[in-house]
Amino acid sequence: MITANLYLNFNGTTENAFKFYQSIFGGEFSRLQRFREVPGMEGLSAEDGEKIIHISLPVGKNLVLHATDAMESMGRSLTAGNNFSILLEPESKEEAESYFNRLSAGGKVDMPLQDVFWGGYYGLVTDQYGIQWMVNYEKSQDG
Repeated sequence: MITANLYLNFNGTTENAFKFYQSIFGGEFSRLQRFREVPGMEGLSAEDGEKIIHISLPVGKNLVLHATDAMESMGRSLTAGNNFSILLEPESKEEAESYFNRLSAGGKVDMPLQDVFWGGYYGLVTDQYGIQWMVNYEKSQDG
């Protein structure tokens, strides 16, 4: 069965926001990765390197909040409406492709489905109604 969660975008305040959410909901971050830890990001400023590329905080048993710092220095500009995405986590590559292709009909593919450095099969699409969807199949599920 597919899982859907919220993916939030912040303009450099992800770490503070998630410490705040952690103080409210409790729990531990299930994933925290900084830009400086990503291959190919060696040229970032020290300040940008410390920002968060991905963080996850389980909230209850059926929701995980995910987030990133969407930095203007990397060409991202946040406005109301693009500061979140719905993250779909299908159980197979075929299911990922099916959801991605159907969501992109009449919309815009922002990043085609592809193998990515964290071991996922990932793509980003904005549907015909302006909602951003992230599709991420974790290939580690294949065994």
